[in-house]
Amino acid sequence: MITSTIFPGKYIQGSGAINRLGKLIPRYGTKGFLICSPSAFETILPSLKSSLEDTVPVIAERFGRECTDEEITRLSDLAQREACDVIVGIGGGKTLDTAKAVSHGLGCPVLLVPTIASTDAPCSAISVIYRSTGQVKRVISLVRNPDVVLVDTDIIARSPVRLLVAGMGDALATWFEAESCMLKPARNMAGGYGSAAVFTLARLCYDQLLQYGVEAKDACEAGMVTPALEQITEANILLSGLGFESGGLGAAHAIHDGFTALEQCHDYYHGEKVAFGLLASLFLTGKPKEIVDEVYSFCESVGLPSTFADIGLDGVSDDDLQKVARIACGAKESIHNELAPVTPEAVVASLKEADAEGTRRKH
Repeated sequence: MITSTIFPGKYIQGSGAINRLGKLIPRYGTKGFLICSPSAFETILPSLKSSLEDTVPVIAERFGRECTDEEITRLSDLAQREACDVIVGIGGGKTLDTAKAVSHGLGCPVLLVPTIASTDAPCSAISVIYRSTGQVKRVISLVRNPDVVLVDTDIIARSPVRLLVAGMGDALATWFEAESCMLKPARNMAGGYGSAAVFTLARLCYDQLLQYGVEAKDACEAGMVTPALEQITEANILLSGLGFESGGLGAAHAIHDGFTALEQCHDYYHGEKVAFGLLASLFLTGKPKEIVDEVYSFCESVGLPSTFADIGLDGVSDDDLQKVARIACGAKESIHNELAPVTPEAVVASLKEADAEGTRRKH
């Protein structure tokens, strides 16, 4: 087997790290094009832009909230018109995916500044493209991973706690899915098989969550940067990113994809749905009771979903569960990276088991 492991060019994290941006941009080009989420445009850009302009010319543009083909074209045209040769994304996952897609189309370097630690999107060579209605249209596989991922934990500490916890939900699935790919063996997102290094990092991701998750949530609630917050930020963004892309995906993310078809779930974050997908996958793959208890206890300790009601599906119909299961078992879905053959009927049963266990533990 040929292994394939891919990484961002640089990963920089810490309190005040965003102040390094002015020195980084000139290493990659002569003029920066900053794509900022609406929140970052209002709160981060004013002070950042003045400091950047002392070292490198930049143009800043507000992101249109959705990573669509139309938005990518609009921003690409503007970057070309302004003769920018470095793309900088500042914001959440969709902002960063858009910045990656723009850089891919223009053949420019891309530097990413996540303002939340809710997903592992920043480190990957993937952009998820949506329709204007909010549904996934396609996924672009990019030529390379981001040149720089710059994470300022002062910014992460001021972000909503729910987003940090959602990132823990996404990261929580990393080891279990990578382990499935390792045992089968199944190919990763890079088209090869996972390396020992990546499987070790995926396991570290899980261990860090269990050790520091509750403390990191407390730190974020207080708006403080602590060692625990640093560890969880790294787990959510870097370790989870390396684990999913170079380790591989499994049932949890496939079940998440099924949940996206239900309107009742639309108000819940990616990581929240992945977390419940993971709980269902524990039953689907027959994990030992001690593992089931460990994962449920973690979810309960940080406030991740453990019942249907926690993701807007209180009283969900069998028809809707079957819809989730059919999508999760689609021919191209990662659920087929699990060791045992999987059917829609088995997925429905595991979803019901996960809800029943979560409900039992709450009473």
